[in-house]
Amino acid sequence: MKNTFLFFVVLVSLPAFSQDTLQTVKVEAQRGKLQKSLLKTANTTVLSSKELLKAACCNLAESFETNPSIDVNFSDALTGTKQIKMLGLTSPYLLITEENVPSVRGASQAYGLSFTPGTWVESIQITKGAGSVINGYESISGQINTELIKPVNDIPFFLNIYGATDSRFEINTHLNKKVSDKWATSLFVHGNSRVSKNDMNKDGFLDNPLGNQINVMNRWQYSNAEKGWVSFLNFRYMNDEKQTGQLEFNPDRDKLTTNYWGSEITTERFDFSSKIGYVWPEMPYQSIGFQNAVTSHNQHSYFGLNQYNIRQQSYYSNLIFNSIISNTLHKFTAGLNFASDDYREFVNVSDYSRRDNSLGAFFEYTYDNADNFSMILGGRADYHNRLGFFVTPRLHLRYNPWKDGVLRFSAGRGKRSANIFAENQQLFGSARNFAILDTGGKIYGLNPEIAWNYGIGFLQKFRLFSKNADVSVDFYRTDFQNQVVVDLFQSPQQANFYNLKGDSFANSLQVEFNIEFIKHLNLRSAYKYYDVRTDYLSGSFQRPLQAKHRFFGNLEFATHIKEKGKQWKFDYTFNWIGKQQLPNTASNPDQDRLPEFSPSVVVMNAQVTRTFSSVFEMYLGAENFGNYKQDKAILGAENPFGTNFDSTIVYAPVFGQMYYAGLRFKIK
Repeated sequence: MKNTFLFFVVLVSLPAFSQDTLQTVKVEAQRGKLQKSLLKTANTTVLSSKELLKAACCNLAESFETNPSIDVNFSDALTGTKQIKMLGLTSPYLLITEENVPSVRGASQAYGLSFTPGTWVESIQITKGAGSVINGYESISGQINTELIKPVNDIPFFLNIYGATDSRFEINTHLNKKVSDKWATSLFVHGNSRVSKNDMNKDGFLDNPLGNQINVMNRWQYSNAEKGWVSFLNFRYMNDEKQTGQLEFNPDRDKLTTNYWGSEITTERFDFSSKIGYVWPEMPYQSIGFQNAVTSHNQHSYFGLNQYNIRQQSYYSNLIFNSIISNTLHKFTAGLNFASDDYREFVNVSDYSRRDNSLGAFFEYTYDNADNFSMILGGRADYHNRLGFFVTPRLHLRYNPWKDGVLRFSAGRGKRSANIFAENQQLFGSARNFAILDTGGKIYGLNPEIAWNYGIGFLQKFRLFSKNADVSVDFYRTDFQNQVVVDLFQSPQQANFYNLKGDSFANSLQVEFNIEFIKHLNLRSAYKYYDVRTDYLSGSFQRPLQAKHRFFGNLEFATHIKEKGKQWKFDYTFNWIGKQQLPNTASNPDQDRLPEFSPSVVVMNAQVTRTFSSVFEMYLGAENFGNYKQDKAILGAENPFGTNFDSTIVYAPVFGQMYYAGLRFKIK
C-alpha cells in the first residue's frame, strides 16, 4: 500500500453561498515505498518503513531483501550472519551511519547490522558511489544511512511479535509519550531468542546458532520551532549471545576442548548520542548542528580452539554549519569532526591493541539552479595518528536533459584502515592459519586501503500502457591504489593478509526496470553484472564468493482498502545468483574438495499480510521456499579439529525452507 502526503492546501471562496465561505481543497499524490528522486544530486534511493514491512525484517541486515541495490549473503555456515554488498564490495567499504553518525564500523563490522531491529527504522537512504565528505573519509563504494523513528511522530504504543520454524522468536515494543509541548520520549524494547537446535543438512552442525538478544533504547526529542531549536538524546544498551557448533557441543563441558567443536560469541554494547541543531528563524537556509556519540563495544568469543576478544571504546563528534553564498542557488556546508577509537584486541595470545585518533575539517559547496542542473563539490583534510595527513575530494553532478530523465555522475576518493580480524571473523571457523605477510605498515603491519570510485547513472520515468514505469542504468568502477588482500587461494589451510601487489578493481553494472501493471500491482526487476578482480600472489582471480551475474525480481500486490482498513498484501521476491569463484581447495582430499566455481543458485521468498484494521495486522511468510540447500556447506565436518575443516565457503542457503508468522498491533 502506498502512503499519501499533502502537497498544499488551497483556500477558495465559493460564490454560490449567500455568505463568504472558505473550503479546504486537498491535493494528494502517492509516495512509493521505495523512492528515486529526479532532483537529488547523488544517486540515492530511499526505503520507507512500509518497504521494510514487505519482509520479516527482523534487523537491519535483513532489511534489504526486497531492494536490488544491495546484495545479501550468508557470511558462513555457522553463525547465521547475513552480510551485505554494494557494487560488488563487502560492507566494510560502505559507510554505515545511524542518523548520519557512523555506527557499524571497527569491532562491530561482522555482526553490527543485526544489532538494529527493523521496527526501529523510519527510513533508509542508500547512496551509491562516493558519499558526502560531511560524514567522514571512509566511504568507498557507498553509504547507508538509517533514520530511526522520531518521538514527536511516533504513536503511543506498538507491538510486533514474530516466530519462525527455525525456532527464532522475537518481540518488539515501542512506548511513546509527549511529555510537554516541546519534549517527547520513546522507549524501544527488542528481544529475540533461538531456543532449538536445527540441522537440516545433516552435517552434525547447527544450521543457525542458539542465541538471545536484549536491546533497549530510550530516545528523547526537544523541538522549539519558534526559536529554531531541535535536539535528540539517545541512550542504548544491547546484549547479544550466540552459541553454535556441533549438535552435541555443551559449553559447560566442552568449551576450548577437542571433545566437540563449538563456539560462543557474547557482545555487550552501550551507546549514547546527542544531536543539537539551531536554525536561524529569519534565515531558514542557515543552521548549525553539533553531533556527539560515545560507544563501548565489548565482544568475547571463541571458535573451536581459537579465541578472539575485542573491546572498542569510541568517541565521535561533528560540528556542521550550513548557509548560502549570495543567494540560495549557492549553498555550502563546513565543519570540523573528531574521532577516537581505543581497541583492545586479542587473537589467542597475540595482542593487537591500538588507539586511533583523527581530526578533520570539511567544506562542501552545492550549486542547484532548481531546474535541470546541480553540483556538489566537497573536500576534507584529515590528520590521523596512523594514516597521517591526507585530503579527500568528492564530486556529484546531476543533469536533467529532458522531462522525467536524469543523468548523474560521481567521483571520489576513500581511505580506511582495515580491521582484518574483526571484518573476517568467519575465518576463525576454519582450520586456516593466519599470516600477515607485510610488516612495514602501522595497522597490523599493513598500509591503509585507498580507492577511487567513479560512477555514472541514468534514470528515466515514463508511462507504459498508461501505467507508471521507470528504467535505470548505473555503472560504477572502484580502483584500489592499495588494498589489504585476504588471500584464500594459496592453500586451503592458510589465510594470508598483505598489501596489494598488483591491480584490484570492481566494476558494477545494474539495469533496473520497474512498472505498475495495474493499480497496486508492482514489478521490480534488475540485472546486475560484477567484474571484481584482484591480483593475488598466486595469480589474478575473481573475488571469491562474488557472482558475476545476478537477477532480481520483486512482485507486490495489495487489494483495495475496504471498510475499517481491511486489506490483503502479497509480496514475492526472486533471486538468481550465477556461479561464484570459490577459494582454492585443490590440495584437500576428494571428500573435502570443491570445484573452482559454484553452481548457480535460485532463492525465493514470499509474504502475505492481512490487515484487519488500522491498528492490527498479521503476516505469514516463507524464506527460500524452493528449499535450495548448499551441498557440503562445511568441509571436514566429520573431523572439525583436523586440517581440512572450513565453514566459510558458503555460496547458498544452508538451512533450506523457513516459514514464519507474526502480528503487529498499534495504539494511535
